[in-house]
Amino acid sequence: MLSELSNEISDFIETSKHYLPTMLIVLGCLWVFNIVNWQTGSKLNRLGIRPRRAGGLIGILFAPILHSNFNHLLFNSVPLLCLGLFVMSLGIANFFWATVIIMVLSGFSVWLIGRRGNHIGASALIAGYFGYVVASAYERPTFTTFFCAAVALYYFGGILFSLFPTEKTTSWEGHLTGFVAGLIAMYICTHYGYLLPTFGL
Repeated sequence: MLSELSNEISDFIETSKHYLPTMLIVLGCLWVFNIVNWQTGSKLNRLGIRPRRAGGLIGILFAPILHSNFNHLLFNSVPLLCLGLFVMSLGIANFFWATVIIMVLSGFSVWLIGRRGNHIGASALIAGYFGYVVASAYERPTFTTFFCAAVALYYFGGILFSLFPTEKTTSWEGHLTGFVAGLIAMYICTHYGYLLPTFGL
């Protein structure tokens, strides 16, 4: 029992170390993209999700990588890095599909029910990763999933309070739909993962 636990802990640590550079590169690219966008007058922000407008559908793809300002991206960077790494450590193929499912489901849901305006930012994706990690402790109960869920709840549990209307400038619709999409992504990856192509991941 102790030997199996020790092996699982070692595997988790090694897997996290292996994928950390990948997540740092993703985060670095996000910063470079947004700095360039800001320097050019944030013109790309018009590619966000604009609810119930045909042109706003493009935001399903672009909204997660667009941020309004430095603080917006800074506050999203730490949870995106940590939660993204947790999801990645649970399986790189599942990370890919979880990201796709969360982006599509939350993005389209915001387009359908969101308040009028321009919804941008990685918050929906972060809430989705949070939901995925927390649900993993129930769907795949192991030391690794319990540890990731416990850390997620302790350090990023405030996400749960952002699922409801608070500030006018905060897209709570994105947070709520992202969280639900994360739960759905975990269910799909756990019960129907064998149907999803892995692309050699």
